Amino acid sequence: MLCGDILRHASRLPYCEPCLATPEPMAADYFCAQCRTPFLSEGPLDHHGVCRRCRSGLAGYDFAYSFGYYEGPLRKMIHHFKYAGIDVLAGPLGELMVRALPLDLQVDMIVPVPLHWRRRVQRGFNQCELLARPLESRLCVPVVRAIRKSRHTETQASSSPAERRSNLTGAFVLAGEKIVEGKRVLLVDDVLTTGATVTTCSALLRRGGAKSVTVLTLARVDRRPAEGRMAIPATRAMGGAK
Repeated sequence: MLCGDILRHASRLPYCEPCLATPEPMAADYFCAQCRTPFLSEGPLDHHGVCRRCRSGLAGYDFAYSFGYYEGPLRKMIHHFKYAGIDVLAGPLGELMVRALPLDLQVDMIVPVPLHWRRRVQRGFNQCELLARPLESRLCVPVVRAIRKSRHTETQASSSPAERRSNLTGAFVLAGEKIVEGKRVLLVDDVLTTGATVTTCSALLRRGGAKSVTVLTLARVDRRPAEGRMAIPATRAMGGAK
């Protein structure tokens, strides 16, 4: 489903082995030390390497990690996973997320971003929960449905950042009063676009008493101007060993 070549092995995955290996980790010359947003220069970063949004506390989480950019083969694989019902992709995609984590990360639970029950029935699964399963075995901590989506929201793909934030107001609730109290939480989502969803969920976890919130996504949208990305070569990969 990526290269169009004939499959020559028996597998439930509709990809050849070379295509499965094509997604590449995020790379850029400059990253925020906290949210890992890529930048074209060090101008937006302070002497600690932190961007203005993180300095203001607007992000709501302690750190954010992503495996790759939401483009190319990785974007296609995510679309096949979410919209074509190829749920077996959760395994290899979840393994990519494992690679994005720092080796010394310590958490107490993994919390997937929830789907409203209507969307879950329509799709047949919550992609974030499936992506969290490989993390559960690697980190040896449980996946906990600590957040519920209390109301249905429209798809946000074409919404502006302000519209996304407004759309999500009051859309999430904690599943229990003290379910995250004192816990170090790893919040898992599939794609980080504007950050509205993970910021909303992080704020909710903080209000519930979470000790820390680390965000992990499979991919993130690269908002750097395309011409700038071409002018400045991507030289620094962001992986679990960094």
